[in-house]
Amino acid sequence: MEQQKLPNVTIAIVLSILGYLCCCIWGVPGIVLGGIALILIRGDEKKYMAAPETYSNYKQLKTAKIMAIIAIALGVLTLVYILFTISQMGGWDAYMERSMEMMEEWGIEE
Repeated sequence: MEQQKLPNVTIAIVLSILGYLCCCIWGVPGIVLGGIALILIRGDEKKYMAAPETYSNYKQLKTAKIMAIIAIALGVLTLVYILFTISQMGGWDAYMERSMEMMEEWGIEE
């Protein structure tokens, strides 16, 4: 019998990489994309466990899982850091005020 490839491995890898790259944007995209990748991976793991001899790319699935976990971890760390920074500046209003001051210094207008 010819071995097949698990259907969601490539999508999970792409989502994990995008999640890793998007961690700089408040951390939320990394968490969301990594979470979606983990959901897809969980489905493929169930398929693999039901018939391991049928599928050939389980190592890629494990790699995608590791990448998704890293994307989620980086997203959470980024989000925690940003929230900590905002709280240290005195809250959201002080953060926005400081942002406006910096925009004026750099000559950026709304």
